[in-house]
Amino acid sequence: MKNNLKGSVILFLAALIWGISFVSQSVGMDYVGPFTFIGIRTTMGGLVLLPFIFITDRKKKKQGTYVKTDMKKLIICGGLCGLFLCAASTLQTYGLKFTTTAKSGFLTALYIIFVAVLGLFYGKKLNVKMALGIIISVVGMYFLCLFGADMSFNKGDLITVICAVFFSGQILCVDKFVREVDGVKLSCTQFLVAGGISLILMALFETPDINNIMSCYIALLYSGIMSCGIAYTFQVIGQKYAEPTTAAIIMSFEAVFAAVAGWIILSEAMTVSQMFGCLLMFLAIVLVQLPSKK
Repeated sequence: MKNNLKGSVILFLAALIWGISFVSQSVGMDYVGPFTFIGIRTTMGGLVLLPFIFITDRKKKKQGTYVKTDMKKLIICGGLCGLFLCAASTLQTYGLKFTTTAKSGFLTALYIIFVAVLGLFYGKKLNVKMALGIIISVVGMYFLCLFGADMSFNKGDLITVICAVFFSGQILCVDKFVREVDGVKLSCTQFLVAGGISLILMALFETPDINNIMSCYIALLYSGIMSCGIAYTFQVIGQKYAEPTTAAIIMSFEAVFAAVAGWIILSEAMTVSQMFGCLLMFLAIVLVQLPSKK
């Protein structure tokens, strides 16, 4: 129970950082293309972790607790996580060209359901408490993102649903590999892989301009250091102590923080239905933290 609470707090902090990152991403996309933004921020996230890894390894060597890294396993595990992360981020960005931000937020959050369903194939049990948590969080996400909005389904919505499948794949990969390799090194590797792929796509499909990049350097720094370097590392560490379905429900709270950040920073109004949705999602998180009866 203690470890589960520890993991939940760490994941909650990750969701907070991601939620605020929606504001920086919104600002950054006014200046650069999606592949440029994703490529720079994920590469930056990986590079930020390298000094931390070096210092930690050096400290462990002095203490005699250092264990040599299996580089082959790390590259395979981190590479697979990076592929899922890159695909999910790219599909989400591309889907936004054809759908609204609100619908994108709701459909992306469907990874809560996909994680639970896909987890069944990997022996992850789904109890009544988690099932109720999923239902409540999805309903809360509806009130937060879609209540009173256009419910028609288009190409962008389909692309975003596929994006949610890839995000669920990334969550399940992290859940599996974080017990096999060092968590921070796993996080660093996935960023460098995702960043490398995105930078290649940037070179192929976009024409990056250094002046535009410098115009949004604050947004890029926040997204790279905080959203990638810190928050995704929190995800990896937090998932050591939390079930993937519970982790998915907690991480979906980023949508709540995004709405609040937009209200505080961008002066975007919050409706009563959005506040009700936030309340439901909070109740879902509280529910999955309650101890289960044997």
